[in-house]
Amino acid sequence: MVNNFDRIFVERLGKIERTNAAFADNAHLLRIIDKIVSTVGRRVDESSPMVDARLPDGSRVNAIIPPLSLKGPTLTIRKFSRDPYTMNDLISFGTITPKAGQFLAACVKGKLNILISGGTGTGKTTTLNAMSAFVPGDERIVTIEDAAELQLQQEHVITLESRPPNIEGQGEIRIRELVRNALRMRPDRIIVGEVRGPETLDMLQAMNTGHEGSLTTIHANSPRDALSRLETLVMTAGVELPHRAIREQIASAFDLLVQISRLVDGTRRITHITEVLRMESDVITLQDIFVAKPPDEETSSLSRSSRLLAPLACTGLKPHFLEKMSANGVALPPAFFEQDEGGLRPAFAAASYGGFK
Repeated sequence: MVNNFDRIFVERLGKIERTNAAFADNAHLLRIIDKIVSTVGRRVDESSPMVDARLPDGSRVNAIIPPLSLKGPTLTIRKFSRDPYTMNDLISFGTITPKAGQFLAACVKGKLNILISGGTGTGKTTTLNAMSAFVPGDERIVTIEDAAELQLQQEHVITLESRPPNIEGQGEIRIRELVRNALRMRPDRIIVGEVRGPETLDMLQAMNTGHEGSLTTIHANSPRDALSRLETLVMTAGVELPHRAIREQIASAFDLLVQISRLVDGTRRITHITEVLRMESDVITLQDIFVAKPPDEETSSLSRSSRLLAPLACTGLKPHFLEKMSANGVALPPAFFEQDEGGLRPAFAAASYGGFK
């Protein structure tokens, strides 16, 4: 985070700290910003003083310059690791338990439509990347993003990126048009980096017209908030739809919600894995499959990361989408969803997880 040419901060282990590094002056910082954004066909000047771009490794870059930024050019880079994090990495960080990781991997293989929700900087894109590794290699995937940052390892991937308007205000291509275009490209799965506007409606339509196994992320603080935010975003499309019709579309489009939170000590944790059920009267029913609860006295002594939140535990409820998964060739044993006793079972140690692939 470059607040000014001589004030640079970095985030280490979830905490922000100042560094000794500095640019020569504001003109030097501006040249660096210009160099970064020009390589991806974007520009930053007085007529468009805000810009979103990316580095070659997929890291996100945001820059804002005077007159909008009063003290001088401001640069924020959200760095990605050189090797994308895998599900095993998330397990070793304590973000997810091995059993829940195994469940999510099976859900991706079983072609469920999954919505990942969380606040800013909680690791939604990282989780999306880790989950996308379980998409079979013979499926055609189309990814659509504002700034292309997903690093999919499959060979049959088409990456699309939206485009801002040019200096005359012409030529803007929004995510909405790209989603619509992707439907004509015969995709098996559509992965939208994040829904934050009218493209939500097109994404719902895609999921309801046979593009099973699609993944996307949304900003929200709880699974219930994610659904109400989806509803609000669909309304921004300018289509006069009754609330019930929108909710029915959402309930039939998504099968699973994955909620991520960032705790006060800087750790990122998956707190809910929730099934989206049918409509009951005017409300979408949700059912928690895995949930991380605040710890009681007994479990709080287990580990440092469980002081704020106990590990993800199975609620003992069986999801209704098991038939859909088995129709796609993925079967989970009936005993898989038995309620966890006292946190993790030793049978699901992180070491044994690696063989799941």
